[in-house]
Amino acid sequence: MIITFTANPSIDRTADLSTVLERGGVNRVVAVHDGPGGKGINVSRALTLAGTATTAVFPAPAGDPLVQAVKEAEVPFSLVERDVRVRTNLTVTEPDGTTTKINEPGAPLDADAQRTCLDALLAAAKPGDWVALCGSLPPGPSEDWYAQMVAELKQAGVRIAVDTSDAPLIALAGDLDTAAPDLLKPNGLELGQLVGADGPAIEAAAENGDFLPAAQAARKLVERGVTAVLATLGAAGAVLVTADGAWVGNPPPITPVSTVGAGDSSLAGLLLAFTQNLDPAECLRHAVAYGSGATALAGTGVPSPDQVDLDRTSVTELTLD
Repeated sequence: MIITFTANPSIDRTADLSTVLERGGVNRVVAVHDGPGGKGINVSRALTLAGTATTAVFPAPAGDPLVQAVKEAEVPFSLVERDVRVRTNLTVTEPDGTTTKINEPGAPLDADAQRTCLDALLAAAKPGDWVALCGSLPPGPSEDWYAQMVAELKQAGVRIAVDTSDAPLIALAGDLDTAAPDLLKPNGLELGQLVGADGPAIEAAAENGDFLPAAQAARKLVERGVTAVLATLGAAGAVLVTADGAWVGNPPPITPVSTVGAGDSSLAGLLLAFTQNLDPAECLRHAVAYGSGATALAGTGVPSPDQVDLDRTSVTELTLD
């Protein structure tokens, strides 16, 4: 079982433009896509399409449009009932795949609601299951809330993945001695923040085919107790680093449509492969192929297995020493 937690869920609205976005001008939308959003929900959507057992845990009012959208996607879920509507996030995509996101802050979670969310995760998971803590935090929780959750979930014997950014990610990095997750999924910029490196330089190097800076930065996190680090590096691919080595994954050729949900699909592909006990190279192949499959879809699209090109996704081992 893979349980996902989305602290700050959303309705994701994607507006497709026929021309380049003009700031301050009138922009004509040619298509609009609405769907259930939030990083953990996206992960569970991809896992559901793959036939993998998953439960999405998230806070929302019982009658919120998000709940109906999750039901329509046939994603199993555990609802933490709240009385404030779920936010709507707007994504604007241009013909070349350029994506602009405008995100609302989300509904507040007080201390009682935070405890209820954690209790829901503990009730859904059993020892050996994966729990993925995904996305930004809404108003209310402290910046180290994910770190606190990791520490308590570890005591329950579950395996933990974290995919977040900014202050919650930095707070988690400061507590790795007691709250090191089994999997951490930063992008290049976030990887730089975590280890005090130059994130833009890491991404630029990867774009030029040099994945060593990303792998070396990820290894620092492994040395601090994180079991595996998946660093997603946009169109260049991704790096997976564990105590056993480092691997680089390069995506298959695609026509980009929208990058929204690509990182979530990468996480879903990796967790799917982990549950199948595949070797690290094959796990990375699944992660990169799933992320690329999402990029070729409109809106907050997540790919089904027949939209994932494993055969043309290449993986090579990287020597760090």
